[in-house]
Amino acid sequence: MEENIEKKSYLELVNGDIPPWVMRFVKGAGKAINRYNMIKEGDEVLLAVSGGKDSLALALALSLRLKWLPVKYKLKALMINWIEHPIDDEHKQMLRSYFEALSIDFKIVDENQFPSSFNGDFNCYLCSRNRRRILFEYAAQNDVKLIAMGHHLDDLVETTMMNLCFRANFSTMLPVQEFFDGKLHIIRPLIEIHESVTKRIAENYDLPVIKPVCPYDQTNIRSKLKPIIKELTHIDKLTREHIYNAHNFNIHL
Repeated sequence: MEENIEKKSYLELVNGDIPPWVMRFVKGAGKAINRYNMIKEGDEVLLAVSGGKDSLALALALSLRLKWLPVKYKLKALMINWIEHPIDDEHKQMLRSYFEALSIDFKIVDENQFPSSFNGDFNCYLCSRNRRRILFEYAAQNDVKLIAMGHHLDDLVETTMMNLCFRANFSTMLPVQEFFDGKLHIIRPLIEIHESVTKRIAENYDLPVIKPVCPYDQTNIRSKLKPIIKELTHIDKLTREHIYNAHNFNIHL
């Protein structure tokens, strides 16, 4: 039987009523930011918003830590509204209200999920590349040099396993990833956070999550790896951390 969760408003967190477990989440994001020197004084950060729990939790963490952080940075958020699977007006307004409460400038842009350049093809790689292209173009037009994505520890582990098992390559997504000779960086402040934490926040604080439409959501390799990785954690609960530490990241802007 599933446990009934008494949903609270995210406004409680915004207004300073932050329980210890949520504070650990915010500080965990801050720890990664400091470890990899992701954000500096005066930086402008563009949040890549999918509407899912992870990107909304990332926005929450980056906004909340500004309340006590001596370093100040500016946050903007961009959400891609796929024309083929549009977000309804009610959810658009819920998202606008959320980002307004977080004091983050929020914009929704309409784009084609299946552009003509795909020539009728569609897969996870093409979708990701298309989404990244849109983000990069927006960043260039608005002179933004940092794009923050909501990838967490589980994403890193799954990517590692995909590359290792199916591409014979021990690599993964980076905490900080450089593009165009350093003119643009992708940062991942949640890279040391478990997915279970972002899920708990979204469920407990009624974040306005809207699940992006994905035809391969339940059949792609990543979704098939999740239960395998979960099984490994039954042998060693620190399996995810071990895989993360095996990469021995040493990246600084």
